[in-house]
Amino acid sequence: MPFLRYGGVDRNENILEVQNLSVVFDGRTVVDNMCYALKRGTTLGIVGESGSGKSVSSLALMGLLPKQTTVKGNAWLMSSSDRIDLLALGEKPMRGIRGKHIGMIFQEPMTSLNPVQRCGDQVMEMLRLHEDVSRSEARQRVLDLFGEVSLPRPEKIFTSYPHEISGGQKQRVMIAMALICKPDILIADEPTTALDVTVQKTILDLLHQLQRRHGISVIFITHDLGVVAQVADEVVVMYHGKIVEQGAVDQVLRAPQHPYTQGLLACRPPLDERPHRLHTVADFMEHSGAATSEQPIVMARPQEQGTPLLQVRGLTVSYPLKKSIFGKVKQELHAVDNISFDLYRGETLGLVGESGCGKTTLGRALMRLVDSQSGSITFDGKRLDTLTESQMRRVRSRIQIIFQDPYSSLNPSLTVGDAIAEPLRLQRRGRDAKGEQSVHDQVVELLERVGLDASCYNRYPHQFSGGQRQRICIARALILNPELVICDESVSALDVSVQAQVLNLLNDLKDHYHYTYIFISHDLSVVHYISNRILVMQQGRLVELADADELYHNPQQPYTRSLLDAIPKI
Repeated sequence: MPFLRYGGVDRNENILEVQNLSVVFDGRTVVDNMCYALKRGTTLGIVGESGSGKSVSSLALMGLLPKQTTVKGNAWLMSSSDRIDLLALGEKPMRGIRGKHIGMIFQEPMTSLNPVQRCGDQVMEMLRLHEDVSRSEARQRVLDLFGEVSLPRPEKIFTSYPHEISGGQKQRVMIAMALICKPDILIADEPTTALDVTVQKTILDLLHQLQRRHGISVIFITHDLGVVAQVADEVVVMYHGKIVEQGAVDQVLRAPQHPYTQGLLACRPPLDERPHRLHTVADFMEHSGAATSEQPIVMARPQEQGTPLLQVRGLTVSYPLKKSIFGKVKQELHAVDNISFDLYRGETLGLVGESGCGKTTLGRALMRLVDSQSGSITFDGKRLDTLTESQMRRVRSRIQIIFQDPYSSLNPSLTVGDAIAEPLRLQRRGRDAKGEQSVHDQVVELLERVGLDASCYNRYPHQFSGGQRQRICIARALILNPELVICDESVSALDVSVQAQVLNLLNDLKDHYHYTYIFISHDLSVVHYISNRILVMQQGRLVELADADELYHNPQQPYTRSLLDAIPKI
């Protein structure tokens, strides 16, 4: 069965023309006079930071914005026999367009898939809504497409619930759902954000293969110009709802004209050097591109010798997979398998690996947030694995963690000031004759240190951007002045520009307070930039441990080389 309804693909023929698209929320213009064309069989990249309007513009094409939203302009879809203005359609005719003519891969597959429906049934439902096919025929077509998107064991995935499969597999199910009705256009909204670089590379390769095989036209939305360089033919750069630059991807990325585009390119950690500070978008917007002339200063990161601050020997953390009816463990998973390493004062140790390799479990085991089955953890000469819970609670003031998700790790009912001050009060610090005032002063001082100000004290988390929330989480972790800070994927879901700001902040705080970091990430380009040494994990085991530059330029293990090869390059 042919995938597309037309035989050949003329890459010079437009399939979608967007003219003067504007979107207004509550009197605020979030997309302003946007114009672009998508050619048949090509990929258009729409790039920009969070809040730039890139996702909203595509949701407008699909008719998925709230009813109170004002949408103006035209979006002409060139079907096989007609020219349709998507923005002029009512809800009922729009249902015939969604899925059938335009498919969409949403950003977060876990929240986009129904948790109480099996994966196969969800994809089959989409097919049966648009086509008159029997259940058995629909099932077979879903299984065939599961095989085409390289899902292992399609029959098993068909009957699995979303929580039973990995993040990469969920994303493939979403791709299958978007393609099952053979659309002309596929909108991919941040389909690889927060995925491992290896899974990201696999998904990008898959989309490219499907596009070449079936002639699909793709709108690829992302904040990472490195990803755009891998997938797009043309690129649109958005800033504050407006298009600031567009054209062929090679032309825009090799010779960007607008300071914002230059800033996005410069924000990414360079692969061949390690400057003391990363450029940010603000550097370019404020100085009209002058920041590009600065010569990077290679960071001197000597490893501090002497007695290690942290010594880990033979650490193992296991989880039961199968138990007998009497509760005896018959099968177990070694999330952390016989890991040993030393960490020196003032050092940053990068911990890298794919999702499920055990790096987060290792970080939590070091703080005794999860129990280890064997091995020892020695912090500043004291065995942590032998301490009681009350003793460990006192030690935790010296070891703090910055969690991955700033949204879920802040209490929405607490003001920012109270959230940061909470560790002080729990540890009974800062109480003197002035009472709570001394706590207030410490919080305000730290807010200013992380780039916020005293006015943030009485505001709530929902009133801040993602990058600001991450700064708040950093301030909360540092309020007790710890000696060791564990950063658990603390920049993985941030825009590249915000990521640069947070990495600069972590380096500044390290220089000022002499912190020791364990930096956990799946992105080797970020880990290489910030670390003295890098520890690579695979399936719970230590694969490689070496100086950051040595590991990056001369990896010894095939797995490390595969992680490096997966980094998007411009």
